[in-house]
Amino acid sequence: METADAIVVGSGQGGIPLAADLAKEGRNVVLFERDALGGSCVNYGCTPSKAFLAAAHAAGRARQADKLGINAQVEVDFPSVMERVRQIRNQFNQGVKRSLEGAGVKVICADAAFTGDRTVTGGDLTVQAPLVVINTGTSSLVPDIPGLRGTPYLTNRNFFDLQELPPRLLVVGGGYIGLELGQGLARLGSKTQIIVRGDHLLSQEEPEVSETLAEAFKQDGIQVHFKVSVEQAAHANGIFTLTLSNGQELQGEALLVATGRRPNTGALNTSTAGIELDQQGYVKINDQFQTTSTGVYAIGDVAKQPAFTHVSWEDYRRLKAILSGEGRTRSDRVLGYAVYTEPQVGRVGLTLEQAQAKGFKARAVTMPMAHIARAIEWGHELGFYRMVVDQDTNKILGATLVGYEAAELVHVFLSLMEAGATWQLLEQSVHIHPTYGEALPSLARLLVRSFAKIS
Repeated sequence: METADAIVVGSGQGGIPLAADLAKEGRNVVLFERDALGGSCVNYGCTPSKAFLAAAHAAGRARQADKLGINAQVEVDFPSVMERVRQIRNQFNQGVKRSLEGAGVKVICADAAFTGDRTVTGGDLTVQAPLVVINTGTSSLVPDIPGLRGTPYLTNRNFFDLQELPPRLLVVGGGYIGLELGQGLARLGSKTQIIVRGDHLLSQEEPEVSETLAEAFKQDGIQVHFKVSVEQAAHANGIFTLTLSNGQELQGEALLVATGRRPNTGALNTSTAGIELDQQGYVKINDQFQTTSTGVYAIGDVAKQPAFTHVSWEDYRRLKAILSGEGRTRSDRVLGYAVYTEPQVGRVGLTLEQAQAKGFKARAVTMPMAHIARAIEWGHELGFYRMVVDQDTNKILGATLVGYEAAELVHVFLSLMEAGATWQLLEQSVHIHPTYGEALPSLARLLVRSFAKIS
């Protein structure tokens, strides 16, 4: 058995910089990774999906440019699209490898499991250290659909290995992975149908978000089936057949299953080290990322943190500060996220319903994209901007932006909320005309009129 100063299990976007930083400080660091370096973000998440969507949305915009007087004939070289995606993925993956090697981290490519108190075994190596950090992430949660097992269905894990464009695509799931990849293939030429168990897309978002995306998907020729589940799956002669709970049968050459995530803790043997998991298998942590075992921490979505790369990265920054004695916590931040459909969804903080449920005297204002000059000029009228404020303190509680490049604009609200600013600061700001961002002070000015009516 070897000893080290620190062990990192998993090379996600929090584990990589933490391992590298500790090694650069002169510590002996061992990192275990059973799969490709870089975790889901680099290999089958953010990096390949956004490279893929760059091509898909370019094709979609060209096809829909007729309203601008541009009639384009779009030809998609799908093998070239996917080869570019894989090249970018490989480039990022190699960058992670160089970063860890350059920092002096000892990387062990093997399944890892706890074999004692702060003791991890992977391959033929057993290591003990006073500090252990779990960063193993999550994987696709595949439902137990009769007939599905053994078929060549897709998840985000193998989606980017596609070589040929499927003529027809079936998507099971209405979350962001299914919507992004489903719309992407539709815009590249697949006839796409999406099966959603609930009554709207992105079930945790406001109904108007779903309505906007449903209309956008309709414009892309995507058919969405709401309030149905898949009762049976079959695959024969290269064709998937899904039998729905309403008796309808759908067929397609490809099937994408995107029904949720599950934590990668099954092989860790956590009980041996006294590390408790919740009922879903996520690692239990406190506000300082500590597990129930002294000296063992967990960061990222394996610890039920929001499943976004920027959250995992900020977990690393906070954990590093905590280990240095600073009074940081996993909760001392404003979190936002985005969905890269078109139109995009940018979200931060609370919705009106969530704010009211928490006891805030909250109020919301909404501006349709169709009221924004730049959106009209560029033909991006679909969507809306919404801001939620606390009427007692005037502080901004949250925002929902649905529109062109909303993922960029939502950072305005992130920064204002991080600073504890009031909506009046935004109202007083002078944004450039004509831009999409120009509408944000205009959105705040709706509150001036709203509060004037109340008084």
